Amino acid sequence: MGSIFSIADAIDMVRRRIVTILAVFLIGSIIGFFYALSKPHLYTSSEVLQVQSPTIAADLAPTTIGGSSARRLQLIEQQVMSRGGVMELIEKLGLFTDAQGMSDSEKVALIRQAVKLEGVAAAREGYSDDGTVSLLRITANWPTAAGAQKIAHEFSLRTIALSISTRLEQARETLGFFELQEQAVRAEIATLEADITQFRTENDIVPPGNLEVTQREVESLTEAMLNIDRRMLAVQRRLDTPANSRIEKRQREADLLERQGLEAERALLARTLEALNESLVGTPELDLQLAEYDRQLGELRAQLQQVSARRKEAQVGFQLETQRQSERLTVLEPAPLPDYPFTRARKQIVVLGAAASLLLGIGLAFLLDLRHPVIRSAAQMERDIGLRPVISIPEMKPVRRRKLSSGWLRRALTPKHR
Repeated sequence: MGSIFSIADAIDMVRRRIVTILAVFLIGSIIGFFYALSKPHLYTSSEVLQVQSPTIAADLAPTTIGGSSARRLQLIEQQVMSRGGVMELIEKLGLFTDAQGMSDSEKVALIRQAVKLEGVAAAREGYSDDGTVSLLRITANWPTAAGAQKIAHEFSLRTIALSISTRLEQARETLGFFELQEQAVRAEIATLEADITQFRTENDIVPPGNLEVTQREVESLTEAMLNIDRRMLAVQRRLDTPANSRIEKRQREADLLERQGLEAERALLARTLEALNESLVGTPELDLQLAEYDRQLGELRAQLQQVSARRKEAQVGFQLETQRQSERLTVLEPAPLPDYPFTRARKQIVVLGAAASLLLGIGLAFLLDLRHPVIRSAAQMERDIGLRPVISIPEMKPVRRRKLSSGWLRRALTPKHR
């Protein structure tokens, strides 16, 4: 410690450097005093928002809002703290009315510094963190108690309103997207069905709905032709039998007329049956084209089914948002009116500044002693060089008297001898 090895050495150092210590103490105390005067009191007020869970289970009515609540609240905080949002709040609450020379950038910076949004994570389920937030605390620090309460409450209202509008807008956009996609798929299906109908008409192909009817007609025509064939066989047997009597000859003539009628009827049925068979049987190229049409139509119908299911889910999610039955923010603790400022008292700042100045002065005096090491006592000499002095001569400071330059003053002060 240099020249200080005891309390007596420390007292001697303070005595020798008392002027420096007092100067630093006075300067530091004055600086601390003016700093305390310039330091305003600040009041704090906090409003607590709770993240309410959906009223309907997600398995029964899934929401279309993706992402964790922490990320959504972070996006809302960025929107609330934007320059436009802060300036709108300043104008609404009438802040900085007495600060005419302050720029907008300085006002925005002060508000961002005074307001703080903190989220409290929800309890974890297992070992994974899903980013769920249970509480959101909005804290405002302001020179006045009413100002701190108003700012915290206004930021809370804006956060809730932005949360509702953001979720509602996202649900609306999701529903609109799936509705447009469903309309597009339906339009593609209608266009493809029109192309298939035109293709069947141009190539004289039986539509799928009339295929069974046509097959039944073919079966009925085939059966009718078989009946005609059986009747023609019976008539032919009678005709093969020789006619001896007049009655048999007349019967033979009737059988000939009946056979001619049956042959005409069978020819007509054969032509009709041939036309139906031609409509049922197509060329390989037509069959391939019809198979391709059927494949495309099946894919579009499957896609329409998926899009319709998602559109219904999006519609349910939109209804949940409009009825406010999904995740939402509610005020758990309104912002109170603070009774006392939370900043340090000015007297305490002055006392701490004076104490710090005193310690700084003592430290400066110690550094000055270290820069000029001098042996000032016999004990110090014995400690430093190991020799004990025989004689210790104290430092004598003679008192200088002012010379009297005036003769009359010297004579006046000199006593007269009688």
